[in-house]
Amino acid sequence: MNVKYQKTIYACFVGYVVQAIINNFVPLLFLTFESTYGIPLRRITMLITFNFGIQLLIDLLSAGFVDRIGYRASIMLAHIFAAAGLLGLAVLPEILPSAYAGLLISVMVYAVGGGLLEVLVSPIMESCPTDNKEKAMSLLHSFYCWGHVGVVLLSTLFFRVFGIENWKLLTVIWVLIPVANACVFAKAPMAPLVAEGENGMTMAELFRNKVFWVMMVMMTCAGASEQAVSQWASTFAERGLGVSKTLGDLAGPMSFAVLMGSARAFYGKLGDRIDLDHFMVGSGILCVLSYLCISLSPSPVFSLVGCAVCGLSVGIMWPGSFSKGAALIKNGGTAMFALFALAGDLVCSGGPTLVGYVSSMASDDLKKGILAAVIFPVLLVAGVLFSGRFKVHPVTGMEK
Repeated sequence: MNVKYQKTIYACFVGYVVQAIINNFVPLLFLTFESTYGIPLRRITMLITFNFGIQLLIDLLSAGFVDRIGYRASIMLAHIFAAAGLLGLAVLPEILPSAYAGLLISVMVYAVGGGLLEVLVSPIMESCPTDNKEKAMSLLHSFYCWGHVGVVLLSTLFFRVFGIENWKLLTVIWVLIPVANACVFAKAPMAPLVAEGENGMTMAELFRNKVFWVMMVMMTCAGASEQAVSQWASTFAERGLGVSKTLGDLAGPMSFAVLMGSARAFYGKLGDRIDLDHFMVGSGILCVLSYLCISLSPSPVFSLVGCAVCGLSVGIMWPGSFSKGAALIKNGGTAMFALFALAGDLVCSGGPTLVGYVSSMASDDLKKGILAAVIFPVLLVAGVLFSGRFKVHPVTGMEK
């Protein structure tokens, strides 16, 4: 690790922890919002839709303004919006005539921060001089997993000790993390994403690049392979083992997130000894096997084990696809990373939606929905193998 950019790299790690906070904290409070403010659950769950909807919009728009205002200003704004939105959760529902409006405004504000973080953190990390960028990218993305685990475990512990009624205090505590990290980014050194004297590719140039479309398919399949199972893991635990919602969350999503983070940390530690393509193909095959275990096993315990193994198998897919895109497309720049983030946010709903749709068509048989989603890891493996036919051209970037 380059000592000069050590502070920047650590700040990027924390940036993904902030992303985990704003995506995973509010869902823990849905029932509290319902009982405290008298808001129906169907309206409360719309907060998730608004969160990812705003993030999608920011992904789409960011390519037009990030390069103009600079990466430092943009990443600081991302943290400021994240902190402001979280703080708004504790304040706005109490001072506005409509508590729901207060929650909605808060979610929309921190979603702007989340969208910017999705676009900015990976390219900032990619620009830092490191010995092995694939290792660094995998380790970076593991921090979203650890952030997810930490948010759920620490919040659950706080609620158990101090009571759920003190959730506003915990919200303010979470606010301190993006505020502190914004201060770190204010002074951390920033390396240029595109070499001096060169320009990043425009969206039109990217759209004409055939490898870009291979990478977009890989990014989409990586995210869908992950989300198609992770969003249903708790349901498998509750139905299959007959446990409570709390234990279901720990047995399902928590085991998935821990193993996914472990896979990313493993490659982040030993990636210089392992070929990325081989690791991704092996992970894709393991993912297919885990999907088959989930959907075809007659034992609910084996199905749950399949969910956990799926977390292990998908760990490298997202950061690995990011690294391959950055290596294969010369000067992809902000536009490329923005479109990669857009693909990722789209599949946050697309993968689980396919599972839900097929399940409903099969008389609510969730296993048949998971079986249909096996197409995602299969396509990812095909994309990795196909992308191996391309090499970096010293001038034009990609040539077959």
